[in-house]
Amino acid sequence: MAAFKKKFYCLDMFPYPSGAGLHVGHVEGYTASDILSRMMRLKGYDVIHPMGWDAFGLPAENYAIKTGIHPNITTDKAIATFKQQMNDIGLSYDWEREIQTSKPEYYKWTQWFFLLFYKNGLAYKKKAKVNWCNHCMTVLANEQAEGGVCERCGNQVIQKDLEQWFFKITDFIEDQKYEGRSIKGLLSGLEDLDWPASTKAAQINWIGRSEGAMVTFKVKDKKSTVAELEVFTTRPDTLFGCTYMAVNPEHSLLQKFAERIENLAEIKTYAASAQAKTELERTDLNKEKTGLEILGLVAINPVNGREIKIFVADYVLSTYGTGAVMAVPAHDERDYEFCKKHKLEMIEVVSGGDISKEAYTENGIMINSHFLNGLPSGDAKSEMIKWLEKENCGRKTINYRLRDWLISRQRYWGAPIPIIYCDKCGTVPVPELELPVLLPTDVDFKPTGESPLVYSRTFHDVKCPQCGAAARRESDTMDTFVCSSWYFFRFLDPHNDREFAARQAIEAGMPVDTYIGGAEHTVLHLLYARFFTKVLQKFGYIDFNEPFLKLRHQGIILAEDGNKMSKSKGNVINPDDVVRQYGADSLRLYEMFMGVFNESKPWNTKSIIGVRRFLDKILNLAEKVDARLKPGQNQRKLLIELHRTIKKVGEDIQDFKFNTAVSQLMIVVNEFTTHDKIPQAYFETLLIVLFPFAPFTAQELWAKLGHKSPVHQQSWPAFDQSLLLQEEVSISVQVNGKLRGVIAIPRDAAEETILKIAQADSNIGKYLADGYKKHIYIPNKILNFVV
Repeated sequence: MAAFKKKFYCLDMFPYPSGAGLHVGHVEGYTASDILSRMMRLKGYDVIHPMGWDAFGLPAENYAIKTGIHPNITTDKAIATFKQQMNDIGLSYDWEREIQTSKPEYYKWTQWFFLLFYKNGLAYKKKAKVNWCNHCMTVLANEQAEGGVCERCGNQVIQKDLEQWFFKITDFIEDQKYEGRSIKGLLSGLEDLDWPASTKAAQINWIGRSEGAMVTFKVKDKKSTVAELEVFTTRPDTLFGCTYMAVNPEHSLLQKFAERIENLAEIKTYAASAQAKTELERTDLNKEKTGLEILGLVAINPVNGREIKIFVADYVLSTYGTGAVMAVPAHDERDYEFCKKHKLEMIEVVSGGDISKEAYTENGIMINSHFLNGLPSGDAKSEMIKWLEKENCGRKTINYRLRDWLISRQRYWGAPIPIIYCDKCGTVPVPELELPVLLPTDVDFKPTGESPLVYSRTFHDVKCPQCGAAARRESDTMDTFVCSSWYFFRFLDPHNDREFAARQAIEAGMPVDTYIGGAEHTVLHLLYARFFTKVLQKFGYIDFNEPFLKLRHQGIILAEDGNKMSKSKGNVINPDDVVRQYGADSLRLYEMFMGVFNESKPWNTKSIIGVRRFLDKILNLAEKVDARLKPGQNQRKLLIELHRTIKKVGEDIQDFKFNTAVSQLMIVVNEFTTHDKIPQAYFETLLIVLFPFAPFTAQELWAKLGHKSPVHQQSWPAFDQSLLLQEEVSISVQVNGKLRGVIAIPRDAAEETILKIAQADSNIGKYLADGYKKHIYIPNKILNFVV
């Protein structure tokens, strides 16, 4: 496969093909990527702009349970609808690259990735406590069980212990070297990416790197020391303020020393109640912190030898740190609340707050802390760690919030896990030559708590690859996020039946230059896709570290009433209806013009009418085109505005400022309408710049001018910078006398034009969202809005 001369890989997050079809939120992101792709083609780039289908998952399976129709059938039907809608809107996808995750030719390679991870120690099975929905009969991620209810069915989620498969994503948090290759970790790799700051911050917080100390507390019964408890803390400087300890309800201390616990029955009842809650419920800051003192055991604070109480508390999790915490009520919000409720001692050790009112969690000067007194708390941390290490009761430690990725699902509609269990050989991976492990069709979709694959005879009629004895396949399927963690590679070589993608194809096309999709995938899909890429780099399949160089999120399109669109409220806008009434170009332009791309904005049908009139105005301009008219001095103002449009629209598309690009197109069209005759060369330039936004209108008018070759085969026009410098000035824009922005305008431009430019600017426009009373304009100098 030959390398591209000028490569540009523009990718949308591929959709789940639901029966409801495209909604206007899809259209916003897809139109943006299409506009960018069309412009880059005009600029001479070899553009990779594919589309596919994230087709596995719970919604299709639930629909199959409800209707009795196989997910293959409903999924293919939904895909046909999506494709028709995308073509109707004029989205210029390369359908020769189309992929579908539920097809064997795709999930064969999803299974290959599992085997790659398994053979390199990155896939393992263990018993784990998981969020479980009894209605959907499957494991849920924390994000799918927010508030303790299933996001799919709304039923209560419980905690359950299950044998589950995990991917070792935690191995890739920090930088590492492997066979001479340097692999940047999930944390440091973010530094090189052109991503929204909020998305980077969300990933950093999700990974949760914490520097602190591991501290050892001795545990005593009434007679002697019986155990040691290790606790991770990010604030070792506050150790003199530790007045109690808390362990999670699952902690081994409760089992190991059960006979020494005086209120064991009460503790067991509390633990059972806590274990029924989700992690989100247990850690919710707004919820009451519950707990019970463990009678019969006490801990010893290592810095002062004081005996302190030990509690079992549900806000302490087994999945973070050691499952035990040292509580410093004066300087931690949760500990403060717990302390007040249980009337425990509180010792202030960092000055600067008023602990009679609330916990003081900031830095300050150390007090009531013996050898730390008088030190700034930052310095006290390192001094305390030195003391702990010297006394052999602690050490400097780094901890992480991120846990390994649980990929097992007890559902049918997903990629089977390629593992075989043999009584003699144990856990045996399916040989690569036997992939794909096909999803069977002889199953009852009804959920039972186990994967429906358990009951398929054909699926389990298998021999051990090592000894040939009768064996049994793994019946769980993979989380659908596994399928979407590598799909961007497959787009580059979608028909390859020998490997997931040829190295030459990957080197020619990756990494993705611009990736567009919803912010809801910030810490799941985006984190997992980065993890897969780093695994491939580590084992020499690729020579780059990050999959997506530039990332942009679209905002949510709300209903006309400002609420979120939903079928139950009857406020959903169907893009098909808009296309039938106003045309595809009107829909495309309106969605780009309605507001700042990454912000939420309400739908307004009246505004679509305005966009349709704008397109009609361009259609009417065709009547003024004169091929014989030579550009002259009387068109100089038009020429300047046209070159300003070429510059601004090109830059705004790159910067995802589509609303101001459309605004500039409206400005230049207004200038065109002031002329009785228009040079054809000027009008052709307008059509080329318009084409990415309104391809149907631009091509129709291009053909009317007599061109045989289509407009998409033309070149993006160049602008004359010297022409613009002579005719452009910068003016300050104020709102109620306060400077809110600076805009570039045509010298001596009409006041109406300047108002449109100012209002379209995202920094200024947000202050004018509710309108304004009047404006004051000093030509070529200043504009002030009074609101």
